[in-house]
Amino acid sequence: MATPAPFRLYNTLTKQTEPFVPLQEGAVSLYVCGMTVYDHIHIGHGRAMVAFDAFVRYLRHRGWAVRFVRNFTDIDDKIIRRALERGEEPLALAQRYIDAFHEDTDALGLARPDVEPRVSTSMEAILHMTEHLIAKGHAYEADGSVWFSVQSFPEYGKLSRQRVDELRSADEESGKRHPADFALWKACKPGEPTWPSPWGQGRPGWHIECSAMSREQLGAQIDIHGGGLDLVFPHHENEVAQSECASGEPFARYWMHNGLITMASGQKMGKSLGNVFNIREALAVFPAEALRLYLLQNHYRTALPWSETSLTEALSMLARLYEAKEVAGQLAREPGEAQESPAAAAQALGEDAAAALALAEGFEARLYGALDEDFNTAQALALAFELARAVNRLAGHKRAKRRAGPIAALALAAFERFSAALHLLGAAPGEFTEEVKRKRLAPLGLTAEEVEGLLAARAAARAAKDWAESDRLRDLLDARGVAVMDTPAGAEWRVKL
Repeated sequence: MATPAPFRLYNTLTKQTEPFVPLQEGAVSLYVCGMTVYDHIHIGHGRAMVAFDAFVRYLRHRGWAVRFVRNFTDIDDKIIRRALERGEEPLALAQRYIDAFHEDTDALGLARPDVEPRVSTSMEAILHMTEHLIAKGHAYEADGSVWFSVQSFPEYGKLSRQRVDELRSADEESGKRHPADFALWKACKPGEPTWPSPWGQGRPGWHIECSAMSREQLGAQIDIHGGGLDLVFPHHENEVAQSECASGEPFARYWMHNGLITMASGQKMGKSLGNVFNIREALAVFPAEALRLYLLQNHYRTALPWSETSLTEALSMLARLYEAKEVAGQLAREPGEAQESPAAAAQALGEDAAAALALAEGFEARLYGALDEDFNTAQALALAFELARAVNRLAGHKRAKRRAGPIAALALAAFERFSAALHLLGAAPGEFTEEVKRKRLAPLGLTAEEVEGLLAARAAARAAKDWAESDRLRDLLDARGVAVMDTPAGAEWRVKL
């Protein structure tokens, strides 16, 4: 079996970009903190979902055997509050939103993780770890709750660089010995779902859940732990403390955190802030690939700005790549000069052809170089756009149809490599255009049938040499957001982006 391609990754724990060295040769164990399911997922959640989906797909593309675990938190204060507001059982509400989550992420084109553990079905593992921490002197019981003692772990704060003496946890129940101590188990309260435990009826604290589920699915030590930058403290810091105190060995070797989506004001996108845009709302009017490109266009660790035009701009970018790929495919199918080499074609066609050939031949190495260096999707996309511009310049050469085929074939292969690496540009020729028409017409108050009807009327006007009526119908469509292009084969149209 071939050795997988090496890569480097920024490690939040060390604040350095490091060569990835796996626990097991050729394999990657990855745990990503998933959703607390009390509402539909929004674009902000999509940043993490798409970033790690793309990362996992890329590692597998490069030969790594990845075991990908992402959890559902289906017991939580927010879930309980929402259920009480709606007169619904908390677990029933959580299940409804898990189903909605799968509908949305499937529509977004995400591959499901290998395992999706839930808190409600991982209670035995949670209780076992909590008991173990008590037995080792890292946790204590008080009034039916169990608290983790942060002072029992001298390295507390090493992930987030926080100081214990300056901290106070959000858990405020009675019995805490130190303000920073946090709940592993919460004593039952009226109206809440509870489970039996050695300390009485109750439910888990938030942080112990991921430590227990990760250990149950991947073992005491894992290669990579991922999640949003907003989880570094307190959630991931507390996971480090619990997991390492329980096992006596390092927990995650690499910590991978995606940046957040920010509004024009610099404020992050979040449900509590009332500035969210749901994934299913976006998918009603934009192709899934447009959302994927938007979410991958910046390096995963940086902030990603959001505005009302973000998805429209991403769709326009995606359309440019598809158009260039289609141009490359058309040129590659031209008969051209028999048996001509790409180098001979470039020499015959000149500077633009030579530039396109150089980009196409070097594309794979540069693409992998970008993605193997801390998964730089922004740089990978920049390479794709550079190739697209070169292909378009090549196509503009007056002898392109006769001589550019060998170069275009290499460019087309480069686009295919890009597609395999990042799961973009995967639609068959024409499929993308049709999906854009279907989804973008609705906001314009049009249907494809109406457009085709107006074009048929325009064709009849042109046949009757009624040029004024022909222009009127074209201008009518243009004003509604539909561009009409007259070709030798007849009129074609597209939705303006």
